[in-house]
Amino acid sequence: MEGWTRAGLFTRGFGPAPRAGGPNVVLVHGLGLSGRYFVPLARRLAARGASVLVPDLPGNVRSRSAARRAPEVVELAGALRRWHRELALGPSLLVGNSVGCQVVAALAAREPALVERLVLLGPALEPGAAGLRQCGRLVADAPREPPGLLAVAASDYLVTGPFRFAASFRHALRDAAESFEVHLARVVAPTLVVRGSGDTIASRDWTRRVAGIVGDGRTAEVNGAAHAAHYSRPGAMAALIEQFTAGECA
Repeated sequence: MEGWTRAGLFTRGFGPAPRAGGPNVVLVHGLGLSGRYFVPLARRLAARGASVLVPDLPGNVRSRSAARRAPEVVELAGALRRWHRELALGPSLLVGNSVGCQVVAALAAREPALVERLVLLGPALEPGAAGLRQCGRLVADAPREPPGLLAVAASDYLVTGPFRFAASFRHALRDAAESFEVHLARVVAPTLVVRGSGDTIASRDWTRRVAGIVGDGRTAEVNGAAHAAHYSRPGAMAALIEQFTAGECA
C-alpha cells in the first residue's frame, strides 16, 4: 500500500499503477471517515488484478486541510472529479459507501464519461427520514459491526472533528432531500446497489428504490454483514464486484 496526495486529496493505492483503460476502482468513504475502512476490500480487489485508489475526501482525516469548512455533497463530487482528471484514470468503477453513495451519484450524474460502473453500498440517508431517526439507525448498526471497524471509525471521527461532522451531516441530509434522487435518475452507468443483510441504516425497500431510479440498476445482499459489508465481508464484496464487472449480476 502506498499513500500520496494529488489534487489536495490524500490517496491510498493498491495493486498495479492506475492507467487509462483500467481496470481502475475508486472507493469512496462515508460521513466523517477516511479510506482506512476500505483497506480489506481494496486488498482483495488488488489481488484480483485491479488498480484500486482510496482517497480521503476534502475536510476528512488526512485530507482535512483540503477544505476550510465541511463541503457540500456536490462540492465533494467536484473535488473527486478534479482528482480523477488529474490522475487521468479514464472511465472507472466507483464504489461508494453510506453518504459516499451520494457523492459518487452526484459525480456520475454530472460527469458520466468518468464512470464505467457504479456500486452503491448501503446508501445511508432516505429522503423524508428525520435526522434523529437516521442517527438512531446508525446507533443501532454499531453493535452489528466488527470491533475493529468501530475503533477505526472512532479515530477518524475524532480527527475530522465533531463540528465538521455535524455540518457534513446537515449537508448530507439536505442533499438526500433535494438532490440525491435527481442525481440517481441521471446515472447512465450500470449500477449495483448492495446492502448487508443486517444493515439497520439502508433498508431492503430503500435499496430497491435506489436501484429502480437509475436507468440500469440491480440489487444484491451480503449475508452476515451490516452497514459496512466491505469491512466485515470483504471477500464476499470483492466477489460481488467481480461478478458485476463481468456482467453476471442479474
